[in-house]
Amino acid sequence: MRLILIVVGALWGAWSGLALPRAAYRLSVEPEEPWKAECPDGHPITGRFDGWLGRARCTTGAQGGGRTASTACGPYGPRTAIVSTVTALVCAALAAATGPRPELVVWLLAAPAAVLLALVDLRVHRLPDVLTLPLAAATLALLGIAAALPADAGSWLTALFGSLALGAGYEVLYLINPAGMGFGDVKLALGLGAALGWYGWAVLVTGAFAGILYGAVYGLGMVALRRAGRKTAIPLGPFMLGGAFTGVVLGAFAVA
Repeated sequence: MRLILIVVGALWGAWSGLALPRAAYRLSVEPEEPWKAECPDGHPITGRFDGWLGRARCTTGAQGGGRTASTACGPYGPRTAIVSTVTALVCAALAAATGPRPELVVWLLAAPAAVLLALVDLRVHRLPDVLTLPLAAATLALLGIAAALPADAGSWLTALFGSLALGAGYEVLYLINPAGMGFGDVKLALGLGAALGWYGWAVLVTGAFAGILYGAVYGLGMVALRRAGRKTAIPLGPFMLGGAFTGVVLGAFAVA
């Protein structure tokens, strides 16, 4: 049964990952700027769901210069194969750790959104509200449904309190050092705290610490390689997400 779930998780991750590159490109803008509506060559982005989902590849022909209307501009944004593979591996790992428990559906639905957030933060050091706040609300709501089903292995109340606790913790860090952390990280912490809190306070602390540790190791490594200074800003979101992934996987294995 678990092997089947791993395969299903990997297939879901690979398929959903195919839809992320275009959204990552369009959302990768500075604050107060509108979402990108054109490819780098200036052609309108069209397609399913108003051009938000799919590969980041322009198939519009460029006009003039002797080029025909069938000439495509080519790919842009994150590479589809890499994004799809990463999402597939994340979902497969979550399926392997969680097994046939109802919260697995929550993790598999949240995983593509988490990968998308990491992509945007890596590109422009920003975690858009349009992703972080719905992720937190949806995670809590879906975990509430999972808690009402048989064979669940978590606590919805701890998930709720974990969301509030981790969000409050990151807000304190933001108030102490607003130059080193964005308020988007605080909003992301709400969703991550819910996922980690589902498996208990020990998992919450483990996942939160792992995220900070990953970010610190990355920052020190960049300084050591002289690719960044001590005051260089780094995107914290991907490391927070990596820490939460570590905590959820460990928590799911622990209750298996």
